[in-house]
Amino acid sequence: MDTEQEAGHEAAEERPGQRASAADRHVGARIRERRVMMGLSQQQLAKLIGVTYQQAHKYERGLNRISAGRLFEIGQVLGVPVSWFFEGLTRDSAEPEVSPRQRMCLELARNFALIDNEKHQEALSQMARALAAQSQAERGDG
Repeated sequence: MDTEQEAGHEAAEERPGQRASAADRHVGARIRERRVMMGLSQQQLAKLIGVTYQQAHKYERGLNRISAGRLFEIGQVLGVPVSWFFEGLTRDSAEPEVSPRQRMCLELARNFALIDNEKHQEALSQMARALAAQSQAERGDG
């Protein structure tokens, strides 16, 4: 009888664990998204938060859970509040949907961060501002 109770108890615990795992993957994906936006490598992030590269990799893949304190520290390093990591998390879909436009923005941010020449960065930034202003003006006129 104890065995049946234990088996039922283990089955009941599997579901919350699976939901937590989906949440871990979501948080990990958001960490990766923000890291890429900032132009940081996994090695750089790991060093900034005081863990090994392998541990940072496991966090991003959702293989290892992140403690509240560590998540707070990651948020500090990446310049976002802890709540940012949970945005888009729902019961139905734990994997964040990344649109082609979001992917392009991430790639743009990553490439911008890799430009060493500050004058080139400034020129690119000015061009983006000018194009954005032109788009806004066209929308306002239409």
